[in-house]
Amino acid sequence: MLNISNLKYSYEENDIKNDYDFSLYVKENEIVGIIGQSGSGKSTLLDLIAGFLNPLSGSITLNDIKISTLSAEDRPLTTLFQKYNTFEHLSVIKNVLLGISTSFKPKKEEIEEAKMILKEVGLEGFEDKLASTLSGGQSQRVALARSLIRKKPILLLDEPFTGLDIHTREKMLNLVKDISKKRKLITIMVTHDLDDCKKIANRVYKVENGKLLESKI
Repeated sequence: MLNISNLKYSYEENDIKNDYDFSLYVKENEIVGIIGQSGSGKSTLLDLIAGFLNPLSGSITLNDIKISTLSAEDRPLTTLFQKYNTFEHLSVIKNVLLGISTSFKPKKEEIEEAKMILKEVGLEGFEDKLASTLSGGQSQRVALARSLIRKKPILLLDEPFTGLDIHTREKMLNLVKDISKKRKLITIMVTHDLDDCKKIANRVYKVENGKLLESKI
C-alpha cells in the first residue's frame, strides 16, 4: 500500500502563499482519482510523490518502507504525462525501450518484452513505425507501454488523456483500468474531469484549500 502522511509543501506566487498538507492511501490493484480546479495543487501532489519537489515535512511509504527520502530516479514509480511523451524521430519499439535503456543496444529478451507489451496495449505490428506517424491515442499507448516496461508498482497519470476525442479517451481509460488490475498496480490519476474518475477510479479525492478531501462517485 502507498501511504502519504501529512506531506507538507509551501510556495509563494504573486505575493500569495500556497500551503499544502496532503494525506492519502492507495492499495495495490486500486485506482484513485484526484480532481480539483486548475492551480489547486493536483500536479504539485504528483510532483511530491515523484520526487520532483521536496516536501517540508511528512512521509511517503510503500508497504511500510519510506520512499520519500529517495531521489526521483530511484523511486518505484513511473509517470504518464499529458504530452511530449514520444520521440517522433524514433520508431515505436525504440520509444518503448527508452523506458529501460538509452543505449539503443537492447538485449533480445528486452526486445521480446517490448513487443509483448505493445501487444498488450493494442499496438501489435506497430513496432517499426515512426512515432511521428501515430495518432494522439496511439502515441499515448506507446507512452503507456514505455511506463509498463519499467515494471514499477506505482503508476502516476497526470491528465494523460486531455485533448483526445471522447471515443479514444474512453478506450484509453478502459485500457488503464484493465492493465492496472492485471498488473496489480497502485495507480493515481490526476484529472479535471470527474467523469473520467467515475469510469475507472475506486475512490476520488478533491484538492480543496490545500488538502485532499475524499469525494463520492
